[in-house]
Amino acid sequence: MRRHTIAPRPDWQRIVEDQGVIYPLTRYPDDSMRPYWDESAYYEFSLPEVEALEEVVEELHRMCLAAAEHIVERNRFADLGIDDPRLAALVGESWRRRAEQPSIYARFDLRYDGGGPAKMLEYNADTPTSLVEAASAQWFWMEDRFPGADQWNSLHERLVDAWKRQSPLLPPGARVHFAHSAADELGEDLMTVAYLRETADQAGLATEAVSMEDIGWDELTGRFVDKQLGFIRSCFKLYPWEWLATDEFGSHVLDTLDNGGGTGSTLWIEPAWKMLLSNKALLAVLWELYPGHPNLLPAYLDGPRELADEGGYVAKPLLGREGAGVTVHEPGSAPPQPEEPCCYQALAPLPDFDGNRTVLGAWVVENEAAGLGIRESSGLITDEYARFIPHVIL
Repeated sequence: MRRHTIAPRPDWQRIVEDQGVIYPLTRYPDDSMRPYWDESAYYEFSLPEVEALEEVVEELHRMCLAAAEHIVERNRFADLGIDDPRLAALVGESWRRRAEQPSIYARFDLRYDGGGPAKMLEYNADTPTSLVEAASAQWFWMEDRFPGADQWNSLHERLVDAWKRQSPLLPPGARVHFAHSAADELGEDLMTVAYLRETADQAGLATEAVSMEDIGWDELTGRFVDKQLGFIRSCFKLYPWEWLATDEFGSHVLDTLDNGGGTGSTLWIEPAWKMLLSNKALLAVLWELYPGHPNLLPAYLDGPRELADEGGYVAKPLLGREGAGVTVHEPGSAPPQPEEPCCYQALAPLPDFDGNRTVLGAWVVENEAAGLGIRESSGLITDEYARFIPHVIL
């Protein structure tokens, strides 16, 4: 793994916007606009290196599924902050019937420096983004800059194949609605959903776009409907389950949750059991089940324990995204005073490449490793100011 600098393509911004990355710039607190899509650098990997990382990702995925099974069988939903017995029961039932429910994609965040073993930082298995740039824009960048090279990137083909394979699990004859929140100002959620809809279209599915805010509840029929009052029988939503289950229509979501079929039920994609994998409490459960595993970091729910003095730790809110609420604690620092439940994970500073802190986003489609996206940040926390950097295999 090496980082190289390179001159950006002329008119690079228009190029990537045409390819779906309509959010190529980020506004910083000083009101300046700087590249989010940053092709002034790239990362180079060897093929054996990528093959080894693929094996790590698929092993971690299997371990996460085993941890989900453990949570359900031991009724440890409270450790994840799922205190509603009804919601816990429905998530458990979703897990037990997971073979009947479509589940398409997820993304691991990994610490890796090209030397020691990759370390799992977290798993976003419910609403991962940065998909368009990973699947599409960086592939076209490679074809422009390094024709004949390769890339850890079979995302598009695997997504189309996943929809084809899982189409028998969808309600017969029903359109699949693809929903994102209209509150998304950057357009990232919009384009992520639009891209996933395109892969479903290519798989031969009938699809329709809708915003979460335009999904209505028909009191007469007891069903979710779109603006044309069409029954939403199945819906891919880029909308976290913890919001979906608790917002204004949350009770209706639970009433009509399709855990096995029903006349008025709605099949949500990703399914409810993905709540078990996108919760940071998973990190602590994994460490309990696989202590000392070379691809895991020590993690606890009841406090930092020995980490407070032995290398430091990071406190992560159980449901945080894009680094929100994450705090870094050096050894011997004052104990944290979290406002919400946290997972305490050993501090493993992101590797520093020429002043850039790098995290690997390793994609999983169905149960297989499918691609890589790399983000860089200036500090230890990968936040909303991170930059996306393309990669190649040379």
